[in-house]
Amino acid sequence: MGTGDLPFDWGMAELAALGSVVADGRQLRFSGQDVRRGTFSHRHAALHDARDGRVWIGLQDLATRPEQVELHNSPLSEIGVLGFEYGYSLDRPHGLTIWEAQFGDFVNVAQVIIDQFISSAEDKWKRLSGLVMLLPHGFEGQGPEHSSARLERFLTLAAEDNMQVAVPTTPAQHFHLLRRQSLRRWKKPLVVMTPKSLLRHKDAVSPAGDFTGGRFHEVLVDQSGAEPSGVKRVLLCSGKIYYELESVRKESGRDDVAILRLEQLYPFPAAELQQELSTYGKDVPVCWVQEEPRNMGAWPSIRIRFGDSIFGSHSLTGVTRNESASPATGSGRSHKIEQQAILKQALEIA
Repeated sequence: MGTGDLPFDWGMAELAALGSVVADGRQLRFSGQDVRRGTFSHRHAALHDARDGRVWIGLQDLATRPEQVELHNSPLSEIGVLGFEYGYSLDRPHGLTIWEAQFGDFVNVAQVIIDQFISSAEDKWKRLSGLVMLLPHGFEGQGPEHSSARLERFLTLAAEDNMQVAVPTTPAQHFHLLRRQSLRRWKKPLVVMTPKSLLRHKDAVSPAGDFTGGRFHEVLVDQSGAEPSGVKRVLLCSGKIYYELESVRKESGRDDVAILRLEQLYPFPAAELQQELSTYGKDVPVCWVQEEPRNMGAWPSIRIRFGDSIFGSHSLTGVTRNESASPATGSGRSHKIEQQAILKQALEIA
C-alpha cells in the first residue's frame, strides 16, 4: 500500500490520517479496549518485539516529542474512560482525542456521559468538544450485543448542530473525516459508525489519489454508471449494506436502479442530497434501505424529516427489518434469511 502497488484498506487509511495529524504538530490521544492493534487486528499502531517485549509505536516517530502521541488500551469501564476522554478533549481543543468502543454496543455502558455531557454541554454550559467516538457497527450475524451501536439514539439526541454523526463507507472517506475533525475550528463531537467486515472487504478500498486530493463527501453518488434518464428506482442507504446492495444489483443486472450513500446523517446534508436527486426524474421513487429494525437505525429520523415524499417530489418508502425489542437476532441462520429478504425487497427481486 505504501508504495502504491495496492489501494489503501481501512486500517492503513486510518493510520495515514492519524500520522498526518501528528505530523502537523497536533496532539493525538487515542484510547479504548484494544486500540493499539484494533479489536479486529486491523490497526497495527503498536508492534511488540517477540524477543524482548519492547513496544514500537510508529506514530511517535512522526512526533516532535514522544508525549505528543498517546495510545492507551483501557479497561472495560466505558463510563469512566469516556468521561475522562471527554474532559481531556475540553482541555486540548486543538488536538485529536478519540475513544473507541470494542464493539459499538459497548457504548451503552457510557450512555449517561453522552446524554448529560457530550450531546448537551454546549447548550447547557457553552462548552465545546471535538471528541471522536469510533463505534463498530454492522449486522453480520454476531448477535444483539455485537451488531448495533444504537445509531437511532444519537440521531434522537442530535439537534441545533450539537454533534456530527457519520457512517463512512470507504477508507478515503474515513481519512478525510478524521482530518476534518482535527483541522476544523468548528468543534463538535463526532460519532462515527465504523465497520467490521468492511475492514477487509475487497471492494472497500481507496486509491492513493483519493487521499492526496479531495475531501469528505456527505453524500456519495451512484457508481454504476447508469444513465439517470433510465433509472426507475433510487436506493438511499448508509454503511456496509451498500456493498451488499451493489453486489446484488450487479448479479441481477438491474441497470435501472441507482444507489446513493448518506455518509453523514447529522447535520443532515439536505442541499447535497437534493442536488444528487435532481439528476433523476421527479416521479422516480426513493427507497431508504437499512439493516436495522424499523424502529431503530436512521429510518425513524429520515421518516420524521421527510414524511411520505423527499423534498416534496420523490415518493419515499423504507426497507428494514421488522420492528424489534432487540437490536438483532442471536441466530446466524435467521440473520442471513432476514438480510437476503431486505436485499430482494430493496431491488424488487422475486
